Amino acid sequence: MIKLIRSGCYYMNGTLVKENQAYLTSEQKEKARKGTMAYSILRAHNHGDEQNLKLHFDAIASHDITYVGIIQTAKASGLQEFPLSYTLTNCHNSLCAVGGTINEDDHVFGLSAAKKYGANFVPPHLAVIHQYMREMEAKVGRMILGSDSHTRYGALGTLAVGEGGPELVKQILNKTYDIARPETVAVYLRGNLKKGVGPQDVAIALCGAVFKNGFVKNKILEFVGPGIKNLSMDYRNGIDVMTTETACLSSIWETDEKTREYYKIHGREKDFKELHPTDPAYYDCGITINLSSIEPMIALPFHPSNAYTIRELLDHPQEILSEVEAAGRKLRGDDKFCLTDKIRDGGIYVDQGIIAGCAGGMYENIAEAYEILKGKSTGVDEFSLSIYPSSQPVYKALVENGYIGGLMDAGAIVKTAFCGPCFGAGDVPANNGLSIRHTTRNFESREGSKPAAGQLAAVALMDARSIAATAANGGKLTPATEAEYTKKVKKYFFDSEIYKNRVYHGAGKAHRDAELKYGPNIADWPEMIPLGKNVLIKAVSVINDPVTTTDELIPSGETSSYRSNPLKLAEFALSRKDPGYVGRAKEVKADEQIRRETGKLPESVIKKLGDVHIRDNTIYGSCVVAVKPGDGSAREQAASCQRVLGGIANIAKEYATKRYRSNLINWGMLPFTADKLHFKVGDFIYIEDIDKHIAEGTENIPAKHISGHNVKDITLSVGKLTQDEKNIILKGCLINFNAGK
Repeated sequence: MIKLIRSGCYYMNGTLVKENQAYLTSEQKEKARKGTMAYSILRAHNHGDEQNLKLHFDAIASHDITYVGIIQTAKASGLQEFPLSYTLTNCHNSLCAVGGTINEDDHVFGLSAAKKYGANFVPPHLAVIHQYMREMEAKVGRMILGSDSHTRYGALGTLAVGEGGPELVKQILNKTYDIARPETVAVYLRGNLKKGVGPQDVAIALCGAVFKNGFVKNKILEFVGPGIKNLSMDYRNGIDVMTTETACLSSIWETDEKTREYYKIHGREKDFKELHPTDPAYYDCGITINLSSIEPMIALPFHPSNAYTIRELLDHPQEILSEVEAAGRKLRGDDKFCLTDKIRDGGIYVDQGIIAGCAGGMYENIAEAYEILKGKSTGVDEFSLSIYPSSQPVYKALVENGYIGGLMDAGAIVKTAFCGPCFGAGDVPANNGLSIRHTTRNFESREGSKPAAGQLAAVALMDARSIAATAANGGKLTPATEAEYTKKVKKYFFDSEIYKNRVYHGAGKAHRDAELKYGPNIADWPEMIPLGKNVLIKAVSVINDPVTTTDELIPSGETSSYRSNPLKLAEFALSRKDPGYVGRAKEVKADEQIRRETGKLPESVIKKLGDVHIRDNTIYGSCVVAVKPGDGSAREQAASCQRVLGGIANIAKEYATKRYRSNLINWGMLPFTADKLHFKVGDFIYIEDIDKHIAEGTENIPAKHISGHNVKDITLSVGKLTQDEKNIILKGCLINFNAGK
């Protein structure tokens, strides 16, 4: 089904050839290395050398969980107007579920900022962020940066990257996105998908093959090969958006006549051009996918890479679900979580189906779901099916072609464009419920559960087709390959009038005299102090899980309304993983305030340091210790909340994503790594001359680990830092760095 090529390889004569079988000279190899599609796009946007890239993007995008903080940060750094196309969408904080008026207050602020600084503004329920960017902003050869981890438009020939908000701030302030040249992975597609197999099935199989082994981490996936022509654009986009879950940096695809047709349908044929690698093109490693062998897949809780064929799960339900059940019981800390009770009457019965968002809510997914459900019923029992078209143009086409009415007849509930099912602000299933979803992610608590409060549901990812087949079978898990239906769907027509009559198109049209409109919940960032000469760090949370997600560092759903208020939001930090963290961090912050006012640390802190003498000009802050933090969302609040609470560092074996490490740096936090994490809550780490080490680019920094009465010399690494990154850490955060300039 999927094979990995762990060594270098060439794409030549329409196929992948291992490097040791190609017999090319070193000169030919170097030329071929520059023949990838990614290389050509990166080179056109690079203002650095070929190994250390400094990239300017063509456009940026944010949604209403992130844009207020980005604009506030840029404003504090001297923003006058947006120098590039900026699109603000409103697809996350759309329900106004908590906090009174504050969600809509954010939207009012966003529109006022779009007018003042010059941006596009997409009102709530009109489109999810990535569907709108596909429809209106992607162009072949373009680069787009988004403050959402699923910023992926590679199937449209656009190299797109999801990052934390501070990286967008840098683009707004005409600075660059700095990164070492990423490796490129050829993803060679051949064959044709069977009827009943959809894009999510391919994506889940790919995640299962490459996530846990880190095969494509921080690399660019380049999709090539004869199998591309057998995929529609909706299928390509559906696979592409899920590449985020492989931990890759970005993705890019060969373009063809189907790509041209997509641009033509959307009134933008001029934005199309042919995009292919040279023959030969060199790749650092490769992946081959035989589309003909892909089966209906399911990603079981609690990660998109927990991949099985549905056939395999149905053959071994007790064994496989027992493993997931054990993981859920560990999360809840009790033995009450149950999944094996879903096994009955010779099958597995689920409680809920969702088809939504940038992955599931596309036209063909929903149209084929209708064909499978046509003339059937989702039933009147516990099982429910909700469908969220990804944009109003998609919704309208589905209505006009009769699909929406048919789905309603079958019992499906059809809703507006909204990202809630992806992050826990919509369709939260019942405790112990099992939900199958064509959405992007199924981390624990992602759908809204609160394990610490004894509430936990399970989400499994599946393709819309198999979700529809399951719905037609009364909630009994069923692969779509067993469904009798016609795969042929009616042609899609895009109605541009919908956006023309409702979207505020203000990019490049700043009205500097316009007033920003602030709701009472929108707050400025508190003061962030510079690094100081020496640093004393107290470990206030130690997480021993193999991976810690950004959802665990700062919860998603229930906190979304407070994204514009740093102090209120920080109260939720690590609430699902370590409820005592906030209190312990606040104690350290209070002691640091005493040090700033009196010039010395409280005696209660000094006593715990034993014989270790603390120099003057030593700042005191907290840190989180975790094995591999930062998997998942790009949201910078996972780092900024720690900073607001007085955090000054993370210590990890490694960081799950580049974007989380970047978020730490941009908020002035030291991104330490260590080979061994022998730290306990309450331990101290003392480092002298930290300012000198950072300024001089010392990668391995000597420190003292103080644990009870024991003092041990250790080494902490910060890795390579760019000059700007050094200065940001020294100044205390990106805001201070920009304000100082």
